[in-house]
Amino acid sequence: MLVDDHAFLRAAIRQAVAAPDVIVVAEASTAEEAMATALATRPDVLLLDIDLPGASGLDLLADLAPRLPETRIVMLTVSTAQRDATTAMRLGAAGYLTKDLDADALLRSVRAAANGDLAMPRRMAAAAMRELAEAARRSPMDRRNGAIGSLTEREEAILRRLAEGLTDREIGEALSISTRTVETHVANILRKLDARNRAEAARHYVDR
Repeated sequence: MLVDDHAFLRAAIRQAVAAPDVIVVAEASTAEEAMATALATRPDVLLLDIDLPGASGLDLLADLAPRLPETRIVMLTVSTAQRDATTAMRLGAAGYLTKDLDADALLRSVRAAANGDLAMPRRMAAAAMRELAEAARRSPMDRRNGAIGSLTEREEAILRRLAEGLTDREIGEALSISTRTVETHVANILRKLDARNRAEAARHYVDR
């Protein structure tokens, strides 16, 4: 699903992601329209602009993420501000992309998001995870040490790499396990930490 208030940009994005395995199931130009359409459509991936009429994309993200836990919401915006990227991750975004991305990279990012990977430049992801981890250190109530202590050694190793911004594929290669096995471990980590998504789980990780 595409959410952007500029019809021209939506058309360009739709063309960029056109592929046999990618179907644009819905579009919206306002936050209000996006809320209703997303809840009715429940897309696998939702590309969301920050600047929208009626409400910011970040506000919409905060409302949609808890209601659509299976939807991978990826911000697609002109903003390169690290503050916006970190806020988006804290609110449950599955990625943060800028609109200067070329068509091939955007299509790869959509596929990555659909496969459970973080759709975000490595440097920006690492900075966001560091900021979220630092926030967790400053807020003892958010550290959830007991929950983290319930993780197995392998799960904690995977969580650490999630916090570093690695994709499932890269984690699998680093630990010599399959991507599917990584996905299974991540699901267990989210359950044990009572986290809505990977970004929230990484936020509770404290590098010992």
